[in-house]
Amino acid sequence: MDAPETWITPLTPLAFLRRSADVYPDKTAIVHGAERMSYAQFAAEAQRLARALRASGIGPGDRVACLLPNVPPMLVAHFGVPLAGAVLVAVNTRLSSEEVRYILDHSQASVLVVDSALRGTVEPIAGSLETVREIVNLVDPQGPDAGASVDGTSWDDLLARGGESGEHADGEDLAWEVADERSTISINYTSGTTGRPKGVQYHHRGAYLNSFGEIVHSYHDPSTVYLWTLPMFHCNGWCTPWAITAIGGTHVCLREVRGDAIWALIGEHRVTHLNGAPTVVTTIMNAAEARTLDYALVVTTAGAPPSPTTILEMEKMGFRIVHVYGLTETYGPYSVCQWQEEWRGLEEHARAKLQARQGVGMLQCEPLRVVETLGEDVADWASVQLVDVPHDGETMGEIVMRGNNVMSGYFRDPDATAKAFAGGWYHSGDLGVMHPDGYVELRDRAKDVVISGGENISTVEVEQAVLSHPAVLEAAVVGVPDEQWGERPKAFVVLRQGQSAEPGAIIDHVKGAIARYKAPRDVEIVEDLPKTSTGKIQKFELRAKEWGDATTRIRG
Repeated sequence: MDAPETWITPLTPLAFLRRSADVYPDKTAIVHGAERMSYAQFAAEAQRLARALRASGIGPGDRVACLLPNVPPMLVAHFGVPLAGAVLVAVNTRLSSEEVRYILDHSQASVLVVDSALRGTVEPIAGSLETVREIVNLVDPQGPDAGASVDGTSWDDLLARGGESGEHADGEDLAWEVADERSTISINYTSGTTGRPKGVQYHHRGAYLNSFGEIVHSYHDPSTVYLWTLPMFHCNGWCTPWAITAIGGTHVCLREVRGDAIWALIGEHRVTHLNGAPTVVTTIMNAAEARTLDYALVVTTAGAPPSPTTILEMEKMGFRIVHVYGLTETYGPYSVCQWQEEWRGLEEHARAKLQARQGVGMLQCEPLRVVETLGEDVADWASVQLVDVPHDGETMGEIVMRGNNVMSGYFRDPDATAKAFAGGWYHSGDLGVMHPDGYVELRDRAKDVVISGGENISTVEVEQAVLSHPAVLEAAVVGVPDEQWGERPKAFVVLRQGQSAEPGAIIDHVKGAIARYKAPRDVEIVEDLPKTSTGKIQKFELRAKEWGDATTRIRG
């Protein structure tokens, strides 16, 4: 007997806030400075925003953009915007005016909510946006403009259109549900380092399922106190706005990542969890306020493979490391380096090396594959063949994924979508190996591998060898021109405060850790490395400096 259609409820993370408001109405959901918002208030604010957007003419599928740091209205928008039937476009707060313009125009956003501290980014383009018909200004009580008035529509003005519960035309709150779980809940734009940013479409089903993966693999429960060190504009904060709300944890907002502010909030609220790239982890570990904790604080890290050295240092400070891997196109984390109990008895460096791998698919995801692609020259991307590489931990191939936690496609870019899903799997552009135990290890971005005299050199492997030097804080390795070999690796190194090391000593150290031919011939000591807003090192800037006018490397 077939189940009646009424037995099937479309999946949506909107249901998470409804449940937590029912189960934990008086519990603190959001902390921001002195501000406290209960789950009942959180839900009421999301309802008010949704009604306000509808009263402002926002209809199903319309895009609402937010240029906001990690503040309570950004959390509210993650529920209020889709509750109105609209699509959330969270914009990177570190972009230039022209980059923001492109995203707003390409996404065809109707409304833009902007933090007053970022007004300078919007002002040069405000009068020439193609589709934005209203700009809403938010003054954050914890921001630099606290207490200031703004011209035009304020956040409070917008919310006032939503009235209080029961005051809108329908006389009831909006339903925490959607008709189609495959409808788009948000569009996240890629960094655009190799071209125009692409709009990655997430659907309600994927956001719902990814939230469960975050809860399980990062060990969240109702006692979670989560510190927002990861930008909410980045993959919707890895779906964590929805995940923490689902489990009834507490969100602790943070406008900017500073070591002193992070440690102050850890001490004040006894933070149990935070997420971030390895560079954010480095900021935390090396802050003047850093100390060894008397409890285990779970740090979920991704964005670049953490070095085994970093993992060991963090564990000694009381942090519990969860290493995940993914991309904007996969709702953030897709795989996790799943802990195996037999690792506990290993020598610590051997164990940390295993923990630095990208691992296996999260519980809501399909298994990762590492493949060789055949037939890329065919006219039809769907007919491309994918052949799995041997599970020997040596043979490199491209990491591919598919399933519920892979984007539904690039917004308004069918050609790029077809290419990305060649052979029916999403192509990450990351090169890795498959170990005999089924764990994937990332070796490099395809564009970052150094091909020296025909030998493929993984910059990740070289970076981890450099980072094992006790004086090194951060490192980036790129290929630079070489007359004899075509290119060779070069390391850019940031030293720890108060430490010194000569380039030759670092090179000798690397030669003792990995094959000598992989070691960089040059090490340049620098004050800082160029990074994205999410803490990823921008290797393309380092390469451009070294290659000069040679904008295209030999292999394209």
